[in-house]
Amino acid sequence: MAKVSLQKCDEYNINTVKKVLVKSIEDLGGLEKYISPGEKVLLKANLLMKKTPEEATTTHPIFVKALAEILSEFGAVVIVGDSPGGPFNEKALRGIYKSCGYDIIPDKEKNISLNYNTNQVTIHRDDLFLLRRMEVIEILEEVDKVISVSKLKTHGMTVYTGAVKNMFGTIPGIFKAEYHLKMSKIEDFTNMLVDVCQNAKPILSFMDAIVGMEGAGPSAGEPIKIGAVLASDSPYHLDVVATKLVGINPIEVPTIERCIERSIIEKNYSDIEMKGLCLTDFPKMSIRKPRVGGVARIDDKLPPFLSKFIINLVNAKPIFDYDKCVKCGDCVRACPTNAIVIDDKGPKVDYDKCIRCFCCQELCPHKAVEIHRNPILARLLKL
Repeated sequence: MAKVSLQKCDEYNINTVKKVLVKSIEDLGGLEKYISPGEKVLLKANLLMKKTPEEATTTHPIFVKALAEILSEFGAVVIVGDSPGGPFNEKALRGIYKSCGYDIIPDKEKNISLNYNTNQVTIHRDDLFLLRRMEVIEILEEVDKVISVSKLKTHGMTVYTGAVKNMFGTIPGIFKAEYHLKMSKIEDFTNMLVDVCQNAKPILSFMDAIVGMEGAGPSAGEPIKIGAVLASDSPYHLDVVATKLVGINPIEVPTIERCIERSIIEKNYSDIEMKGLCLTDFPKMSIRKPRVGGVARIDDKLPPFLSKFIINLVNAKPIFDYDKCVKCGDCVRACPTNAIVIDDKGPKVDYDKCIRCFCCQELCPHKAVEIHRNPILARLLKL
């Protein structure tokens, strides 16, 4: 049985958050069950891009600081980090940490630091479902334990992003685009995400759901007050409870679907032991999902004789809002297939090359990318 703790928390006050996190840890049996004093622990936060805490794109710094202090007081050596989207170097990390408010976290006296190791290592795993070889950030191999500290958000490609997808940040920035390219089908991509999570082996997973994101997540949506903190000894089962909390059917989330197919999660979720509060203790929610979420490319659903014209007409696609676009070029750099170029008007997409990973939307700092699909054709084809 996987334990999932659910607690209420309505504000980013460090004392309040610490009290709630202590309750969550007690629900799971106490820190001594998972780590020992003196061990080096990586708190793997969600630091997708340069966003302020109020934008709800990244794990809130107060949430991470509170957890880091709890671990420090227990005797652990704490390192906070992530490999955000885009370049993975010290300059990029410093910019991310500052923009996301993480400069409040380091404390030498408490053995709490931010990660600046941007090296990568190659690992080989014959026991995973899809990946036999992967590049990971070196810090992952240097610590004794890993803890996931995710943010509850919607996601244009996978409907929802939480504890499992948070581990994708253990892949160095440039290789994320390569994985998108090699595994463009949603089934392959989400199997890869589960493999990456299994490799990282987070001993505990915490979720900042005090304020989450709805709509065009994971970066262009709107903040939504949820008022919850989740914790679990299983990132896979935490995601099931988190989706239920905000009114998403878990099976709509491809990573959860893959976990059920691989017998990591029971189909009826009977392997979850709820601790702390129950879902019924929270107001019923129906979070606004992405306009196109968790939808595989239509190429897999149509006969091969249909033309590229029909496929491109029906497939979900990124559309640029030129009133918001400043031609910064982040979309061009984020695109794994080099499908985007910028002319005098702004970005243009070659939809024959586009694999619908929506990295351009995910990493656009100006929310200038929207995902569109022909709604009439989608309904006719039951997509």
